[in-house]
Amino acid sequence: MPKRLITTSKFLSLILRHRPEVVGLTLDEGGWVAIDTLLDACAQAGKPLSRERLLEVVAQNDKQRFVIRNGRIRANQGHSVKIELGLQPVPPPERLYHGTAAKNQAAILRSGLKKMKRHQVHLSHDEETARRVGMRHGKPVVFTVDTGSMHRDGHRFFRSENGVWLTDHVPTQYLQDITNHVS
Repeated sequence: MPKRLITTSKFLSLILRHRPEVVGLTLDEGGWVAIDTLLDACAQAGKPLSRERLLEVVAQNDKQRFVIRNGRIRANQGHSVKIELGLQPVPPPERLYHGTAAKNQAAILRSGLKKMKRHQVHLSHDEETARRVGMRHGKPVVFTVDTGSMHRDGHRFFRSENGVWLTDHVPTQYLQDITNHVS
């Protein structure tokens, strides 16, 4: 994705996931906002965004971070603001993956994966995606998660519209560090 679209995508992530007040927005309980309201708020805040650029970012975002429906937009997951995505629990595959920065490795091995400031822990369907996620913040580490056992033990899983798996917490007994694993 071109740099201009990446910059816009990051800005949309900020206001649709974390700080809608930056442009004077209020998201509804599901995290939605009317596209016209979003565009007007951006313009009034001195950060104009065209409808064309917005649609281009949504269409070209490789992680499909945003969804448009019935003239409204929202982020698919990753919110730190209180919203209800309305996702239903679904059985996960036997294994999923989590990528993070190496600086988090020791804490994760001690306490498991925690949602921290987000609503839930994010898990990837494959090792390569998890590795790319971990690389965003430096040297990556990758964990495999025994989601099949977690599910059988009563943990709930959800899948966002863009395929990211979500859960509330991953205890250490379900984690294996596979950072040095050769695929």
